[in-house]
Amino acid sequence: MAKQEDVFKKLISHAKEYGFIFPSSEIYDGLSAIYDYGQNGAELKNNIKQYWWKAMVQMNENIVGIDSAIFMHPTIWKASGHVDAFNDPLIDNKDSKKRFRADVLLEDYCAKLEEKAQKEIDKAAKRFGDAFDKNEFETTNARVLEYREKQKTILSRMAKSLDNNDLADVKELIEELEIADPETGSKNWTDVRQFNLMFGTKLGASADSATDLYLRPETAQGIFVNFLNVQKTSRHKLPFGIAQIGKAFRNEIVARQFIFRMREFEQMEMQFFVPPGTELGFYEEWKQK
Repeated sequence: MAKQEDVFKKLISHAKEYGFIFPSSEIYDGLSAIYDYGQNGAELKNNIKQYWWKAMVQMNENIVGIDSAIFMHPTIWKASGHVDAFNDPLIDNKDSKKRFRADVLLEDYCAKLEEKAQKEIDKAAKRFGDAFDKNEFETTNARVLEYREKQKTILSRMAKSLDNNDLADVKELIEELEIADPETGSKNWTDVRQFNLMFGTKLGASADSATDLYLRPETAQGIFVNFLNVQKTSRHKLPFGIAQIGKAFRNEIVARQFIFRMREFEQMEMQFFVPPGTELGFYEEWKQK
């Protein structure tokens, strides 16, 4: 794990040194998980976008492109489920003041259990050499079975609690497992609460008359709400596709992994519409392309 982190740090340093990606607002201490594309990064990004647009839209007669607005009526996001369900379960550590995703804490704990199981497997493989039967060892060794059964139990309970919005049980599970802040070791946790990942903003000249809006968390919704407009004006019949390249925004509270999980990013997305009941046939056809 440490070796992978070292490689990742070198990659980030290289991207900055050679003009691909800079931390945004760096001269004023920067913003977490916000990045600017430098002179080489902008060229690379534009080349990828142009290639994708040509391959996805211009080379297909039944796929067209649109460019929808970032601001959309708030009812759209209510109808799509983003207002009620586009959430992360968050928990704060009272001592370190750090905020974490509760599900990630539990998943990391399970990953450590899997590492322990793998160590048992590796030790046995080294001990028995060519005579080692990995499948038999995994299905009979008491420690490996115990570690994996514990993983299954934890993840199953977490999934059930999140589905039922039982956040108290999620916190209880974290406390039962004695999961600590990975940086400080503190186990002094707040309650778990849901945090919506959409950025809120307002549209209007005054605070009294302003409408609450959201920055779009995905580009697909602009495609869906314009389906009839595109179908009528392009005179396409099913099947046909609608593609879009555009900015999307997610209020990631625990943003990690460099440009792979950012708060402001660009998506290239195509939605392909087919007659009901024929989707599997088209899926197999696209897989072969």
